[in-house]
Amino acid sequence: MGAHGPIPKRSEERRRRNKADGPELVQAPSGPPADLPDLPGPDPAWHEIAYDWYLSLRESGQAAFYQPSDWAVARYAAELMSRGLASDRPPNGQYVAALDSMMARLLTTEGDRRRARIELERQPAERPLAAVQPLDAYRDLTGG
Repeated sequence: MGAHGPIPKRSEERRRRNKADGPELVQAPSGPPADLPDLPGPDPAWHEIAYDWYLSLRESGQAAFYQPSDWAVARYAAELMSRGLASDRPPNGQYVAALDSMMARLLTTEGDRRRARIELERQPAERPLAAVQPLDAYRDLTGG
């Protein structure tokens, strides 16, 4: 996984027609995997942000690729995050870099997944259609 350079574009945003160099792109559905194993829950003593982050991993599409050892790393990252957030001292750069590295290895951001050539399929947004009546009223006001 290349950690340097610009984040690659999503496959639908690329214009390149020839074969890409490097590993094949893996696509997976977004949302929680259907066969998520029974996992130890988050520690209730964790900081709220660490607790929410750990739970969000269970609801994310990349969880389909996780093995038990990945879940153990996620619990450890959440524990570190919780301790850092609960501390009275501000976090130092080394702590932030180590935590960011752990989160990147778990493919928690879209940029991390794109660098690893993993793309989660986006769910279409369910937006209600705009009402036509305001447009009709405006047209009547302008005499159109």
